[in-house]
Amino acid sequence: MMTLKKTALSLAIILAASTALTACGTSNSGEKEKKGSDASKENVLVVYTARSESLINLVIPNFEKDTGIKVETVVAGTGELQKRVESEKNNPLGDILWAGDETMLSSSKHLFEKYVSPEDVNMQDSFKNKSGYFSPCFADPTVFIVNKNLKGDMKIEGFEDLLKPELKGKIIFGDPTSSSSAFQSLVAMTYAMGKNEDPMSEEAWNYVDKFLKNLDGKMAKSSGQVHKSVADGEYVVGLTWEDPVANYVKNGAPVEVVFPKEGAIFPGESVQIIKGAKKLENAKKFVDYLLSEKVQNDVGTQLTVRPLRKNAKLASYMIPFDKIKLFEKYDEAWVAENKNAITAKFSKHIEKSQD
Repeated sequence: MMTLKKTALSLAIILAASTALTACGTSNSGEKEKKGSDASKENVLVVYTARSESLINLVIPNFEKDTGIKVETVVAGTGELQKRVESEKNNPLGDILWAGDETMLSSSKHLFEKYVSPEDVNMQDSFKNKSGYFSPCFADPTVFIVNKNLKGDMKIEGFEDLLKPELKGKIIFGDPTSSSSAFQSLVAMTYAMGKNEDPMSEEAWNYVDKFLKNLDGKMAKSSGQVHKSVADGEYVVGLTWEDPVANYVKNGAPVEVVFPKEGAIFPGESVQIIKGAKKLENAKKFVDYLLSEKVQNDVGTQLTVRPLRKNAKLASYMIPFDKIKLFEKYDEAWVAENKNAITAKFSKHIEKSQD
């Protein structure tokens, strides 16, 4: 059974000749390979993933147990894995890319197989596989992390509250040009404050200017710094994603998750089958498994990642869906197509704020 500690070994196997990979039923020993039948040698799956350790450790061992399919995992950043899939497109060594979302990967859909799982009908309407390539299975919604000890009686319920003079210099935000989570927060901000939920409207970017002024240059060097700095009491509020904040709440830290009252976006963390996957049927089973009722409920009740299946169960430390406002006009495909234009516009407004 594959664990994160065996990632290096998995990587070595994957970089070997494809015939060697096909022959490997497990990553443990040549002796086991020799003893395996021809059928068992085919019962494998290679998963490239950038998901969290807790999510991988919940899903992979159970998938192996429930299906009998052995999984080889390669864990790296989404960008690195995307480049790997591109470089291997003429001879794919992976079967699944469990990383990224439609916003990040839409321009690379030629690298993936079309597949809509039978389980797709059970997903929330906003998170169905509409493209045919990307199956959203979990989400990291945009939220505020608020330090309860520092905020006192101040109300911090939405984007409008972030303009309060008493918060000047006490807000931390990442760089949307280099951080995917900061980019998603920027998108949420512009949808929230734009006229009729138009993220490119004048009203949206007038708000961005005011926000940057109140931010007072407090740009985080990394996405992790945002939530950690607030949890450590260095800032009152940060713009981040739900998973780490819910984890702080779960563990008793003096912080709270705030879904902005104007609205939040749920970038659907998706799973993709790599085009030309050698274990196509196994790959389809993996997609089906991630969307299944069992896995969606397990993730919702045991972890701090949000499941996207209708009526999925949630732990008490997770805010119920009916308490969260989503944008009616949010269009993930549009955001994907206009990502460069949005970040370029933000860069101009950053320069303007520093004049």
